[in-house]
Amino acid sequence: MEINTERTDGVLVINAEGRIDGSNSAQFLESIQAVVNDDDNGVVLDFGGINYISSAGLRVILLLAKELRQKQTGFGVCSLSSSVKEIFTISGFDQIIAIFDSGADAVSSLK
Repeated sequence: MEINTERTDGVLVINAEGRIDGSNSAQFLESIQAVVNDDDNGVVLDFGGINYISSAGLRVILLLAKELRQKQTGFGVCSLSSSVKEIFTISGFDQIIAIFDSGADAVSSLK
């Protein structure tokens, strides 16, 4: 799992690559929590490099969404591969997490 971050128009964009599963989901959450600032208008997880997410990974996304909602910070994911998008759809996460086609769309919506 590799994570890179950038801020664009007050929105934190987190680019992740690899897999998110039981072996690294806790570390993934801690890495994200460490870079989120109170002055971020939004947080976007760019999953263009994610090829697999397990239920443990989905749980991390849900925990992060709840934390950010409490802070009134916008949140979304973007650039989902077809297999990851299918997992989001089957699990119903597409109904509770904003999904964007691209990072630019996400930043534009959340800034």
